Amino acid sequence: MELACRDARRGEAARDRIRAETGNDGVRVRPLDLGSLKSVRAFAAAQDAPVDLLINNAGVMATPKSTTADGFELQFGVNHLGHFALTGLLLPVLNAAPAPRVVTVSSLAHRGGRIDFDDLAAERSYRPWARYNQSKLANLLFTFELNRRAETAGSTLVAAAAHPGFASTNLTAGMNHPATLDVLGAFFRLLGQSGAHGALPTLYAATAPGVRGGDFYGPGGPGQLRGTPAAVAPAPQARDAATARRLWEVSTKLTGVLFDGLG
Repeated sequence: MELACRDARRGEAARDRIRAETGNDGVRVRPLDLGSLKSVRAFAAAQDAPVDLLINNAGVMATPKSTTADGFELQFGVNHLGHFALTGLLLPVLNAAPAPRVVTVSSLAHRGGRIDFDDLAAERSYRPWARYNQSKLANLLFTFELNRRAETAGSTLVAAAAHPGFASTNLTAGMNHPATLDVLGAFFRLLGQSGAHGALPTLYAATAPGVRGGDFYGPGGPGQLRGTPAAVAPAPQARDAATARRLWEVSTKLTGVLFDGLG
C-alpha cells in the first residue's frame, strides 16, 4: 500500500501509525502534489506494478483565491484536475490488475455545484464556496463518465464515488479567515461525526465486494450527514451525461492527459 502525500512528515506519521496498528510493514510514503502536473506525472511514471485500487482523496475547501503550479484555479485544479490526470496516467497499471477499482471522494456540497465552463479559471468571479461546490460536482461527473467509458471499452475497471457526510476533520485548515475557522470548527465538532466514521463510505466503496461501477456511497442517516455507509443518490446535475462528456474533453485539453483505450 502506498500513501501519496504532499506533506512528507504527516505522511510518515500516518504510515507509522498504520504499521503499528496493523502490523503491515509494506506501507510506503511517496511524494505527490495534486496541485502540480509535474508532480503527478513523476508519481505515475514511477509506478510500474499493477494497481488494484486508487482512492482519489486529496482536497482543499473554500480557500482564498489562488492557483496551482500550472495556473489552474486552486480548488478545481487540486480537487478535480489533479485526480483526473493521476487516474489517466495510472490507467495502464490499473488495467494490468485483474479487478481494478477507482474511488473518488466527493462531498454533499456537490448539490450546490454547477460547472462554470465560461470561467473555469475564476478570472471574472471568485466565490470560495461556489468554487468548492463546483469541484465536488466535477468529482462525480468524472467518476460517472470514467465508468461509462470503461464499460464501453470492455474494461474490468470499476469507478465509484463516496462522500463522508458531515465529518469533523482538518479540511478547513486551508481557509485563512480566523473568525470563520472558529465558527466552522465549533460547528463541526458539535454536530459532525468523527473523521474515522467519515472515512467509512470511502472504505466501503474501496473494499466491499458488491460495489458496482457508477455507485455512490455516503452515510445512511438522515440527510446523509452521518451513519453507516449506504448507497446514496447524487444530485440530478451529477448524472448529466452531456456535462460529464464536456468536462472530460475540457479536462483532457487542460492537463494533456489521454485515457488510452477509453476514448
